[in-house]
Amino acid sequence: MDTHKESIINQFSRQAVPFTQVPGHTNEESLQLLLEMAEASAQDTVLDVACGPGIVACAFAPIVKHVTGIDITPAMLEQARSLAHQRGLRNVSWQQGEGEDLPFTESSFSIVLSRYAFHHCVDPKTVLSEMLRVCRPGGKVLIADVALPSTKVDAYDHLEKLRDPSHTHALSDEELNSLAVNSGLLNIRLAFYKVAIELEQQMAASFPNPGDEVRIRQIFNDDIGIDKLGINTHLVGNEIHYEVPITVLVAQKAG
Repeated sequence: MDTHKESIINQFSRQAVPFTQVPGHTNEESLQLLLEMAEASAQDTVLDVACGPGIVACAFAPIVKHVTGIDITPAMLEQARSLAHQRGLRNVSWQQGEGEDLPFTESSFSIVLSRYAFHHCVDPKTVLSEMLRVCRPGGKVLIADVALPSTKVDAYDHLEKLRDPSHTHALSDEELNSLAVNSGLLNIRLAFYKVAIELEQQMAASFPNPGDEVRIRQIFNDDIGIDKLGINTHLVGNEIHYEVPITVLVAQKAG
């Protein structure tokens, strides 16, 4: 296994439980937005790529025919199974695997989605190509992830690689749009929201390399009122808060 995949498994094995405790990951309004953008219905079969602890998959399950979640990290899949069991969901299944090489035949799903994962991908073009391959003609592909103005990306990447060493690159607004257009996707639609985060709560769910915690907090502190990072770093009382801009891109596979 290559070093980056090992980094992802290492990070998300430790994040498996605290990830679910960050309010921005479970926000009902943002989950409802995904359902609406995907136009999910009882006839749909859904694949959630890099499903993590199953939050999105379990939000789709009550609406659709069946949901499959795939993730590279076994500890995340354990959390997903637990969440599905807690909610009494019977139309979900889980599989370990990689977005770059999805273990499914062509045209297996009517909706293929991925949330908060593309910034971990070394080769997002290949991941999207795989998502398209397993999507039925006329089906929908949905990507929800951080997307920033191009002038903010480098500073944000530097910070996130310190906070989460499995981070690779946050796509700029232009890069995300180009990725979709160049893949041949049709009828591209966009929606936007922000994930509000309190720094210390996020740090409790993060596992940076030893000694980097001080550097991370200093970067946030220096960005208050400046917004070099593109995440509106600000104070609420004595706490540092910020808002990560998320783009939801939904498009159709050619028939």
